[in-house]
Amino acid sequence: MDDIVRQAIAKWPNVPHCFGWLGLDARGNWYMRDDRVQAAGAFPASKGSLLKHDKLIDFIQRNYECDAQGQWFFQNGPQRVYVELEVTPWVWRLGEGHRVTAHTGRPAQPQRMVLDEQGRLYLHTDLGFGLVHTLDVAQAADAIEQGVWAPEEIPAEELPQRFGYLRSPAAARPAPVT
Repeated sequence: MDDIVRQAIAKWPNVPHCFGWLGLDARGNWYMRDDRVQAAGAFPASKGSLLKHDKLIDFIQRNYECDAQGQWFFQNGPQRVYVELEVTPWVWRLGEGHRVTAHTGRPAQPQRMVLDEQGRLYLHTDLGFGLVHTLDVAQAADAIEQGVWAPEEIPAEELPQRFGYLRSPAAARPAPVT
């Protein structure tokens, strides 16, 4: 987490959390979701605007974390902006020598591989659980053939509970009292 973010949290400790305004798709892209987009439907059916500003994306990725309930968020100064996940909290890119890097640029050490009923590949790493990027599935298949990874089959609907993440913090919020 950036030092300036820590300072803002200390200065304004009681800023309300933000839900539904930020989404992460299955390819590691960030989406801003304003009121109109949120009213049109849940993420990813209603994605919003693709973020393209490199410095903003870098700031989000440096301050991307998880709370004790498995809800992923971006710490924006004193405010937590909870992230709607299309699939998983991490999207893995594979490099030479089966090197694994998160969509945020952080390196990761794989611990196990999972295959769901749709043929999607996932890695559980020291950073957490994530989907292998579609462009890297061939590399993952090579690693499987070489015996580097041996996938275990787990139904997609069981993955969030098994690996401790929540795809939609906004949907999990209690209804507001009126």
